Amino acid sequence: PVQEIRRISLAVRQIECTTECKTKDNVTLTVTTAVQYRVNKFRLKHAVFDIVDPPAQIRAAVDNVVRSSVPALDLDDAYSNKDTLCCDILQFVKDAMDTYGYAVINVLVTDLAPERSVLQAMNAINAARRQREAAIEQGEAQKVLQVKAAEADAEAKHLSGVGMARMRVAMAQGFKDSMAQISEGGLSPQEAMHMMITTQYLDTLKDFASNPSHSAIMVPHGPGAVKDLEQQVRDGFIAAALVSKPAQQTMQGS
Repeated sequence: PVQEIRRISLAVRQIECTTECKTKDNVTLTVTTAVQYRVNKFRLKHAVFDIVDPPAQIRAAVDNVVRSSVPALDLDDAYSNKDTLCCDILQFVKDAMDTYGYAVINVLVTDLAPERSVLQAMNAINAARRQREAAIEQGEAQKVLQVKAAEADAEAKHLSGVGMARMRVAMAQGFKDSMAQISEGGLSPQEAMHMMITTQYLDTLKDFASNPSHSAIMVPHGPGAVKDLEQQVRDGFIAAALVSKPAQQTMQGS
């Protein structure tokens, strides 16, 4: 006679298993696993009469696989080999529960949680690594800026020197042309030199007066100022001539 009628659901069910274990580098790790299973309708008798608590049986099987696999891995390897761990759990639990009329559909490792202190240390290590990389990149950027600045400064000085040389050549040619024009006007070379120095002196005073920076420069000025400048120029020419003569004699003697 029939003593009891029970409804058996063939729908897929899911349980979560939480397993605590230690990794190879001695880090306590909590592994959360989701197991999806259902009753095998072709083995209904075994599912009803051969097992009392299927979820407990599944949790025990999951704990067995996790605690035998994770201790062989470092913490970083445990994160990177999560798919392999899922496959191992699925195969073991599937074989274990098939005997009792349960079909395991899928296994997912949903969380790997180390201790809070270890997690904070990992975050600190990652932050330090990122800061080091940022410092290296910033240093390289500063290096490039300094190199480019040095190149620009060298190029500017080169161009400044070229400009200065051209300016002096132009000034010398201008003085030469001026002396020639003044000599053609009937003035002696000494008078022409006096006139050019006086003109240059007056132009310099005018530049000081019209300077937009409004800076004050004290220069000697008086009736004999031009004469003093002319004397200094003459002394410079005489000294240059005295220096150049021994050098020419030495070259001729050699």
